[in-house]
Amino acid sequence: MDKIKMTTPLVEMDGDEMTRILWKIIKDELLLPYIDLKTEYYDLGLEHRNETDDKVTIESAEATKKYGVAVKCATITPNAARMTEYDLKEMWKSPNGTIRAALDGTVFRAPIQVKGIAPCVKNWEKPITLARHAYGDVYKNTEIKVPGAGKAELVFTGEDGKEIRKTIQEFTGPGIIQGIHNTDKSITSFAKACFNYALDTKQDLWFATKDTISKIYDHNFKDIFNDIYEAEYKDKFEAAGIEYFYTLIDDAVARVMKAKGGFIWACKNYDGDVMSDMVSSACGSLAMMTSVLVSPTGVYEYEAAHGTVQRHYYKHLKGEETSTNSVATIFAWSGALRKRGELDNIPELMTFADKLEKATLGTIESGKMTKDLALITTLEDVTVLNSQDFIKAIRENLDKELA
Repeated sequence: MDKIKMTTPLVEMDGDEMTRILWKIIKDELLLPYIDLKTEYYDLGLEHRNETDDKVTIESAEATKKYGVAVKCATITPNAARMTEYDLKEMWKSPNGTIRAALDGTVFRAPIQVKGIAPCVKNWEKPITLARHAYGDVYKNTEIKVPGAGKAELVFTGEDGKEIRKTIQEFTGPGIIQGIHNTDKSITSFAKACFNYALDTKQDLWFATKDTISKIYDHNFKDIFNDIYEAEYKDKFEAAGIEYFYTLIDDAVARVMKAKGGFIWACKNYDGDVMSDMVSSACGSLAMMTSVLVSPTGVYEYEAAHGTVQRHYYKHLKGEETSTNSVATIFAWSGALRKRGELDNIPELMTFADKLEKATLGTIESGKMTKDLALITTLEDVTVLNSQDFIKAIRENLDKELA
């Protein structure tokens, strides 16, 4: 068959370690034989980020703004050990964090559900998508270890010099203090990204905080979401037949455990960090989780929710077989291709993305999978394949889907 033509490039962000190896295999086996693939390529591998003083990460984010759709491989966020291993100039920031900040984006994560891998919560019939506000709170906190007795105060000094001052605690002995913040601008972007994504995916949207206890901080989130919904999205939601629902975070947790799924659950930064891992674990693993960063202006960046699979990479370097689950990385590509096809009005590209996902799930459901996948399946007859053979098995199914 003729290759599917693209009109606008995807921004392609290559990554590190075992996922970088899989990235190339996926392109060679599952994409290039079928698509005249147009990408603007950026190497976000740690060595190249180091060579460019991490300018390549900024450049990739700017290109994503320009073209509207990106697909990203997993990358290393260096720690002290990586500094030595890669002989780094400095401990470069997380590429994901840099890109999120540049796009002002919200991260949406959802489990990839497969017959034979049943969620631990048996009533979850459809995926639950976690929307995490990836700004502020404890992730940009300031902390003090209090040495002894004294008064802790929260002080804001305005540009005009006026102060707002509140006592946090009168300490009679040692303790700790933590200061966190957020901005109306960031919360507004988060809210709009959530409302837009709900409309885009035709799913109900839940949002939850603890405004009964945090009567200013959390209540501000609640108010901004409500004001934006009433002013800009209420009519659109009603026309789409979907609902916006607010409740307390503890009530949301209780409701989620009894729900059937099929909705977006928007959470503040820490809540989203914790709850996305809960949902992914209950549905298999992070290797069976999609992740898409969405900006309030409608820019999309797709990636797998997991890391670079370091342990498998070291085995690969020794020439040993690896059994890395590539499903989430494949779905990052299919998500980006589908969105590119939607924006450019290329139905063939959207159909290809659908069939690629169907072929991937069909391969698993037929019992062919990697060792990591086999550990979470309930299927009785399983054939365990190495990383490359698993992708080749998907290609066989894809050829049947496209025939």
